[in-house]
Amino acid sequence: MSRFLVPVAVLLELVALCLANPWLSALSGVLFLLYFLSVLGSLQAYSRALFVLSVVMVGGLGLAGKLGADELMRAASNAAFYAAFLGSLGMMQCLVRRLEVLRRIHDVLLGGRPGLLYPKYAVVSCGIASVLSFGVMNLLCGTLADTLRERGITGASRLLWLRSVLISTLRGFALVPLVAPTSVAVAIITREVPTLSWSGLLPYGIGSAVLLILVGWFLEHKRFRLVSSEREALEHWPDGSGQLALLVTIIFVAMALLVQFSGLKVSVAAMLTVPVVTFLYMWWHDRSLPGVARESVDNMLGMSNEMSIFAGSAGLGVALVSVIPADALAGLASGELGVFLLAAGGMLMMPMLSAIGIIPITVLSVQAGLMPQLVAEGVDPLPIAAALVIGFSLAMMLSPFGPAVMLLSRFGQVSRWVVAFAWNGLFVLLSIPLLLIMLWGLFVVAPRSVAAAGVYDAGDGLAIVVGTDLPGDLLQRGIPQGAGGNVRRDGDLRPLPERVLGG
Repeated sequence: MSRFLVPVAVLLELVALCLANPWLSALSGVLFLLYFLSVLGSLQAYSRALFVLSVVMVGGLGLAGKLGADELMRAASNAAFYAAFLGSLGMMQCLVRRLEVLRRIHDVLLGGRPGLLYPKYAVVSCGIASVLSFGVMNLLCGTLADTLRERGITGASRLLWLRSVLISTLRGFALVPLVAPTSVAVAIITREVPTLSWSGLLPYGIGSAVLLILVGWFLEHKRFRLVSSEREALEHWPDGSGQLALLVTIIFVAMALLVQFSGLKVSVAAMLTVPVVTFLYMWWHDRSLPGVARESVDNMLGMSNEMSIFAGSAGLGVALVSVIPADALAGLASGELGVFLLAAGGMLMMPMLSAIGIIPITVLSVQAGLMPQLVAEGVDPLPIAAALVIGFSLAMMLSPFGPAVMLLSRFGQVSRWVVAFAWNGLFVLLSIPLLLIMLWGLFVVAPRSVAAAGVYDAGDGLAIVVGTDLPGDLLQRGIPQGAGGNVRRDGDLRPLPERVLGG
């Protein structure tokens, strides 16, 4: 019976997002809690430990009166959102066995000039992940494992394929927080500081993404040449290419319509569109509703470890923010240099903590929860937000217990320690100084060039955040936020009402 708690919880959370009903969302969180407790013994050690820690902290603080009913409800709602986020978008994996083009996607991508293969994989992975999030890991990692097994590629050749293809997929996926409005990192930051928007962060994200692609290209291009020589050449596009193009078009169009006419965030629109379109296609293809339903449930249950990590991290973030003093950051960001140092510290904190087992979403949940304090003091949140998004991207590649690395490790049957440190350690070490120099140049050497958002004192006790990023504001539920949020110096945030959480 417990196996049905997950699909019911995911469905309930999707309904809650459509209706903007926090009670339904909290109920979904309770169902996830019951499921993860019922399968606690079968979860991996880290997933189990993090989830138990989250439950103990939230429950303990609730009993001690440190968390009120609103905070407890928010913890349950956040846990439900992020678990459903992964469960719904992971449905894309169900298309692999039905479309030959997906089964042979690596032969498609490995075509062309060998010298351009790394940036091609990184950009394609980022593009797919912008819509499907963790679905890209299921898609590209799952199909590669099947391809290697079917062709009998073993030993050193198999390891070379895994390192080249999977690591470029992971790094492309890690670019999503930098450039995509569907990123969890962007959702967390813009929810805590509504005056920020995706389009305001985008220029800095693009610059960072270009630097990361160039560093990875320098390190991996020789390996890709060897892998390309072992691929099976395609004489024509595989069967199902047209169907896949049609499905992707339907998903994009449906998402655009939802964002435009319902006011939902882009990520929420993806959570609704991807599973519905995938399920309908599976039903049409198989002509067996019970079989399709059973496969969908099994697909969600296969991500139990990753979903429990997301849910536990969300609850833990709410608990930790509640015990941090309201004036913890008072006076730390004075002047442009102070803001830069605080931003650099926040950026470096995420990969460092990720390397010792604290996953990025937990760290970012706490860091973003402290940002309203800085805004209330009149600090421009943009440099700090840009640095946190960059840090989140780096941490995704360096976290041995993060969902992305765990998925890659599971599909490739490679130790997550090898993936995080042996394959990505040098890449991150080379990237960090370049990214810090970029941030220094943008926010210290040439601060006047930053025009996406600004903070000035209006002279009446208000610090007004002004931005002109209308495209990003429209993506943030269609509510113009650029010139709409006043933040009083006493720390009382009064943004325009939000349609839904997350995204």
